[in-house]
Amino acid sequence: MIEKPLTAADVEFVTTLHGDDPVSFVVLMQPRGSKDRLLRAIDDIALGELEQAAQEGEEPEGREALEPAERALSHSVAALRAAGSEARGHVVQRRPLDVLRGVVEETGADEVIVLTAPHFVEEFFHRDWASRARHTVGVPVLKLFSHTDDEVGEGRTPTGG
Repeated sequence: MIEKPLTAADVEFVTTLHGDDPVSFVVLMQPRGSKDRLLRAIDDIALGELEQAAQEGEEPEGREALEPAERALSHSVAALRAAGSEARGHVVQRRPLDVLRGVVEETGADEVIVLTAPHFVEEFFHRDWASRARHTVGVPVLKLFSHTDDEVGEGRTPTGG
């Protein structure tokens, strides 16, 4: 489950988590919703990204967010395939945890990876996707923090949570 396009660092990290074992991915992406705007702004402020917080109202939401989500998903699936993994994906507009549970059951998934930016408010109240998925899917849920490509250039490595 992702919330933005995978970066090269994200792809490298998730495709090498299990060493040389072959892995396949079903990537779920949910378009941005207006109900999360305030939480995103608070998270931006907590991270010291005041400019980003001020721009939250300018980000596409609802139907307008569908096309960017489809592009992000297409990019992410292509990047996983280019790294040698099997991958397919779906944009999820409603009931993402139900869809996630269905994918786990349909594919016999061993684990779920939630790749996300830090969301302090949601995490504090255990309302983030990873916390909620842990009570829904019946397999281990690994929460990883997504990265930007420039972070790799600075020598940072992906971290989990």
